[in-house]
Amino acid sequence: MQRRIALLLKGYPRLSETFIAQEIFGLEQAGLDLLIVSLRHPTDPARHPIHDEIGARVLYLPEYLHEEPLRVWRGFWAAVRERRLGRVLGAFWRDLRRDLTRNRLRRLGQALVLAHELPDDIGCLYVHYLHTPASVARYTAALRHLPFAISAHAKDIWTIPDWEIREKLGDAAWLTTCTTMGYRHLEALAPGARLLCLPHGIDLERLPAASGHRCTVGGPVELLTVARAVEKKGLDVILEALARLPADIDWRWRHVGGGPLLPVLAAKAVGLGIGDRISWQGALSFDHVLEALRRADLFCFAPRIAADGDRDGIPNVLAEAMSQGLPVVTARAGAVDELVLDGETGILVPPNDPTALAAAMTALIRDPARRSAMGKAGRARIETRFAAGPGIAEIARELRKLSVGAD
Repeated sequence: MQRRIALLLKGYPRLSETFIAQEIFGLEQAGLDLLIVSLRHPTDPARHPIHDEIGARVLYLPEYLHEEPLRVWRGFWAAVRERRLGRVLGAFWRDLRRDLTRNRLRRLGQALVLAHELPDDIGCLYVHYLHTPASVARYTAALRHLPFAISAHAKDIWTIPDWEIREKLGDAAWLTTCTTMGYRHLEALAPGARLLCLPHGIDLERLPAASGHRCTVGGPVELLTVARAVEKKGLDVILEALARLPADIDWRWRHVGGGPLLPVLAAKAVGLGIGDRISWQGALSFDHVLEALRRADLFCFAPRIAADGDRDGIPNVLAEAMSQGLPVVTARAGAVDELVLDGETGILVPPNDPTALAAAMTALIRDPARRSAMGKAGRARIETRFAAGPGIAEIARELRKLSVGAD
């Protein structure tokens, strides 16, 4: 008998996680009955249209335990009364000894609430992100005797301790990750774990090829970056590169995305003398992002490894740009080179190198025909290697087996 699947997320809905919304929608289209469980309430000012097409109910857990003490108490008392608490305390105490933080207690509290409130028809848990959400899923699965699976991405793979990864993978039924780089790292840490490597891919029906994409010959060249203003996105490197562009090039740069570093970056742009050529547009819905991609001549991106080890895998926005026939100039960081073919669909440069980035941008700005050829090659690569359908279908098959096996 097919049972429902609880899908755990850190926050829902989020503008920066279109790939997750795309997957949820695809799983529903494949016939899976989902309950979305979110550890946090939404904070973004807008929603993507796809969020309104998703039919699953959303259960929000207490973001902070002191804000909803009655729900936490009911979850704790239910676990004691039903003699479930002992199933999770051993793992919790081992985790707490190695990471003595309040966040560990919050994860247990959220798991107690979820285990109590989870409907009886749930057959398995499926969680996005290997860090905090997977901890809540792991504790909940132990409390309710349910199998769970994990989808891991980038930051969550590289910024949590190896011991935590090994133990979570030891308890999980399987894990899927979206890059070969991440797959090999996890395989080395937990050789016995069942791992899948499935790129997120692009929904080609939702992102049809742009018609009549322009490549500016006269007038300002439209440069675009879509990225959160955080360290790993390297937006300061892009600003330095823009300041190095030859004086005879007429350009405009548009930045789309929110993030804590926006005021610092805006001040830096003014200091570099390029502030009047830049438009800071903030976080936008998918429709507006798509419009920006179709207006641009060149997509610029400068990812790097942050000081805490955080990094991108395959940035979805690069795949989205390529799907619209937009050539890309990007740093070779994370798993970017698994997507972008240097010299064919874009140009790859070393990370943290504004001079190299400026040179690559200049070369493509001065060569509209090459930009056009790269854009067409990028769209073809997305169609042949990074369509979303096959990966979502494989996840649906695995979840169907996992939820049925819970009987």
